Amino acid sequence: MLTTPRTPEQLAQDLLGRRFEDLDAEEQRVLGRIASGTVIGQDADELAASRASVGDRLADRVAAIGGSWGFIIGFGLVLVVWMLVNSRVLEYFGVHPFDAYPYIFLNLMLSMLAAIQAPVIMMSQNRQSDKDRIAARHDYEVNLRTQLEILRLHRRMDYLLETLEARKSAEAGEEA
Repeated sequence: MLTTPRTPEQLAQDLLGRRFEDLDAEEQRVLGRIASGTVIGQDADELAASRASVGDRLADRVAAIGGSWGFIIGFGLVLVVWMLVNSRVLEYFGVHPFDAYPYIFLNLMLSMLAAIQAPVIMMSQNRQSDKDRIAARHDYEVNLRTQLEILRLHRRMDYLLETLEARKSAEAGEEA
């Protein structure tokens, strides 16, 4: 009778034909989960969210806002208004420019914004790449587990077919 292996070591030998110690850590973890009957862990987004610090969430929010069309259009409007307020045209209406052309203060503000925003966006990108690595490991585990389960089912089907054929042969031998 076919016995279902219950330990990761037995599964490694039965399904992969290798010793458990010879497998990499990912394969060992998958075999351990198959042997224990547990489902795959948290989703990559859930795992990344559970590990996120306040700074990580802030970086993601800044990157989401800074990389949007709303921000680009709004910031463009602020620049146009700044230039209008600080142009000589408005002197006719009694408004005196506080940052006249060539807009040195505006350039300073833009440089400071870029100096702060760029590293924050890079932090968010690094976090996204960590999320992608978690998702890739999760996908690999799902694929490996699926392949191993299909292998187990295939072997069970082979056993059942062999048993059925043996019974048919035994019944045919008794009738004769």
